[in-house]
Amino acid sequence: MFAYIVRRVLYAIPILIGVNLITFTLFFVVNTPDDMARMHLGTKRVTAEAISKWKLERGYDKPLLWNTTATGSAKLTSTIFFERSMRLFRFDFGAAEDGRDIAREIRGRMLPSFALALPVFLVGLAVNISFALMLAFFRATYLDTWGVVFCVAMMSVSTLFYIIGGQYLISKLWHLVPISGYARGPDALRFLVLPVIIGIVSGFGTSARLYRTLFLEEMSKDYVRTAKAKGLAERVVMFRHVLRNAMIPILTGVVVVLPALFFGSLITESFFGIPGLGSYTIDAIQAQDFAVVRAMVFIGSVLYILGLLATDLSYTLVDPRVRFQ
Repeated sequence: MFAYIVRRVLYAIPILIGVNLITFTLFFVVNTPDDMARMHLGTKRVTAEAISKWKLERGYDKPLLWNTTATGSAKLTSTIFFERSMRLFRFDFGAAEDGRDIAREIRGRMLPSFALALPVFLVGLAVNISFALMLAFFRATYLDTWGVVFCVAMMSVSTLFYIIGGQYLISKLWHLVPISGYARGPDALRFLVLPVIIGIVSGFGTSARLYRTLFLEEMSKDYVRTAKAKGLAERVVMFRHVLRNAMIPILTGVVVVLPALFFGSLITESFFGIPGLGSYTIDAIQAQDFAVVRAMVFIGSVLYILGLLATDLSYTLVDPRVRFQ
């Protein structure tokens, strides 16, 4: 097991380097520092002096990959690539365009995103799996048919409808919870109740229908027929055999949730005014703050790789046949 973990960590290094190179190419080759200066200055006719001043103030006046005017190791280190991209591996994100420290902002915004995404993930997973198991248990009945129709109807509704409708009905008409905002400490609960409910409801149809399909696929396999032939009750077969074997593709599908636990929901955080990493990313995109966007892309890559590793390790918990040498 330890050797497997070491191999996966080593595999992650070239992946992160590749992501870093792609990000650097998109931000500094396709979209050059001159283009960035023109967008930030926000005028149609920008003088060359204004562009040079903007680049000098932000350290974008250096060569991209190789500094021919420098000597020694400075030829490599005194470049935009080394100063803006390589330091990300030390989790040194530098400062945003407004001068605020990006790492400090990330640390301050992680908890609100985590507080929003974790209950959505855990409660949503439990609700979706339970509903899908019920549909699979009562397969080919009216309950199954109408359950699928309900899931398709839920899938057809936009997340924005749930957000706007929930804010209007629960917050504006019934005054049960605040319509937006956030508070630290125990008071955060009343601000998170509605976003969590909407997060669960908006993802219900897609996940429940997918899990139902996985359960039905498992129920058609030979080991299920053998278990039934031995006299095992339908309930025992569903929970002891079908559920455990179907958890492998389910775990594979939820690997993308790990970054979401930290980034939260981009749309939900923006609409509800929650100061998390999702709203931080949206604000950076709108403000064309490329330093923040690069940091968010890199953190997302790291979290996704960690999610893949955690998913592979979790296989051993749901399927004892899976072993890593």
